[in-house]
Amino acid sequence: MRTGRSKSRRGIYFLPSLLTVANIFCGFYSIVSSMKGDLELAAILIGWAILLDALDGRVARLANAASEFGREFDSLADVVSFGVAPGVLAYVWALNLWPRVGWLACFLFLICGAMRLARFNIQKKMDDKRFFVGMPIPAAAGLIAAVVFMFSRPLEKFGQAIPIAALVVGLALLMVSNLRYYSFKDIDLRGRHPYLIILLLALLFVAIGTHPQVMLLSMSVIYLVSGLVLKVHSLIRRTHLTEAPEDPLPSGPKDTHV
Repeated sequence: MRTGRSKSRRGIYFLPSLLTVANIFCGFYSIVSSMKGDLELAAILIGWAILLDALDGRVARLANAASEFGREFDSLADVVSFGVAPGVLAYVWALNLWPRVGWLACFLFLICGAMRLARFNIQKKMDDKRFFVGMPIPAAAGLIAAVVFMFSRPLEKFGQAIPIAALVVGLALLMVSNLRYYSFKDIDLRGRHPYLIILLLALLFVAIGTHPQVMLLSMSVIYLVSGLVLKVHSLIRRTHLTEAPEDPLPSGPKDTHV
């Protein structure tokens, strides 16, 4: 009995690492697909890598199998799947029309993504775990993949590459910015009322299944804008607090003596 339980425990412990290996495989295969010209498949593989990246952390926490090795292994996988793969995809799809600026933009995306991961790893004690500081690299990679998935034919005109280069550079800067992005870590399916969350997730999966290109691109754009909206809201709130008049001192009792 003990041997069986120990083997089962070891299997659960290695499950997050197996998911990370699958994540790296998707990233590597995405790079190969981009080089072969199969851009739609390359974009889809980045999407699968995002799903696997979300699962390995959840599984590690649920199985109480989190470790420093798994954390570093996951970061290295993210550099491949969400740094190199989307950079190669963007270059082959559009930015090769603008060779020098194109590869520099993709390299900037990779470097900023690696810096984003390094900063996340050293932030062991986060003030508010509901939010990430800077756009997460899977979300940035997902937006590039969603754009290519929506318009999978390689661009042919030089002018079309300019907004794509601006997008890639903008995503790179957002990753190393101080903007806050919602992390979804406070969603608990084991809470008192998980049915509403499950229903919303089911509806979301149905919408993605019926209109994948439109839904994935819309979700990626909304998430990008959410960080900017939170920043504007924070600035407006701070301005109101600084401009609010101070409370007047309470007046004492009136002197009734003549």
